[in-house]
Amino acid sequence: MPASDAPASASAEPAAAPSALPPTPTSSAPVGGGLTSAPEASTAAAAAAAAASSTAPPNYRLKYTLTGHTMSVSSVKFSPDGQWLATASADKTIRLYSAHHAQLKAVMRGHRQGISDIAWASDSKHFCSGSDDTTVRIWSMETLKSVRTLRGHTNYVFCVNYSPEGDRIVSGSFDENVRLWDVRTGQCLRTIPAHSDPVSGVCFHRDGGMFVSCSYDGLIRIWDTANGECIKTMIDDGNPPVSFVKFSPNGRYILASTLDNTLRLWSVNHGRCLKTYTGHTNNRYCCFSSFSVTGGKWIVSGSEDHCIYLWNLQTKEIVQRLVGHTDVVLSVACHPTRNMIASGSIDKDMTVRIWVDEETPAS
Repeated sequence: MPASDAPASASAEPAAAPSALPPTPTSSAPVGGGLTSAPEASTAAAAAAAAASSTAPPNYRLKYTLTGHTMSVSSVKFSPDGQWLATASADKTIRLYSAHHAQLKAVMRGHRQGISDIAWASDSKHFCSGSDDTTVRIWSMETLKSVRTLRGHTNYVFCVNYSPEGDRIVSGSFDENVRLWDVRTGQCLRTIPAHSDPVSGVCFHRDGGMFVSCSYDGLIRIWDTANGECIKTMIDDGNPPVSFVKFSPNGRYILASTLDNTLRLWSVNHGRCLKTYTGHTNNRYCCFSSFSVTGGKWIVSGSEDHCIYLWNLQTKEIVQRLVGHTDVVLSVACHPTRNMIASGSIDKDMTVRIWVDEETPAS
């Protein structure tokens, strides 16, 4: 579906791309330093070490299938404390489930058009959502209602993320701008003309001092949170549209999904692509991807062939393919402490599925 017609979590045809930098060879050498660091690593150092040395593949199996959304599921996110799973949809609603038992707690309404993304605050007491109605809403877990509406974008809000401190929200839009918001006041602190095409992903660094954005223009850009200046721009050979971006838990790497059936792992410090992951299908939709670090070091992604793919982060080999959805798997999320993956699918499916690996020890 062309970008001009795009609803929540829509596909987008690749736009004309600027000239690309020379190709960067990808390495099969180990990524140094792992994916977690203090304080994360200190809470599960022994388990992380065991996972790093383990060569056993994951063994995820379907545990729950959640129905209720009446249009495409656009985003699924576990709360940082691991207690909740929030799911968002083009049907304008957010559904809140117990993560451990998949029991529905609430259906939350407020947006006037479809929702493309949701993100949790680090204290798990609030989350935010971005919608085709051009607003960002902040929701309270205490009241289960919207407590603030952030207005300013002039087109679909496609992606949102909370700062680690929980005092800022960054949002990206089809208006090609990134906005930084004050959570307490709801005021827009800064509007950044970040890209020359729709902004498809935003993510804060673990220290909150910078955030990353990506776009159909093929660029990945790192920004200084304090002054809004661009610190670094990364671009790959061929300049494929970038549909999703996420910092690794330790902040040293960036995982990017591109509409050429490829995931790329970038070095933040050196600004170069270190590894590529292929084998899935992703050339039309903005499929989410993630890091799984609870029972091994895997890269996880949705796919247009109705599956979820898991790769060994170091070797780049596909270690498992999860089959069950009946349409494009747009959204995936990994539980913070359990070997659990949530996935959401679009039009012909509209379900959220929860997959669990009960054989591999979790951190």
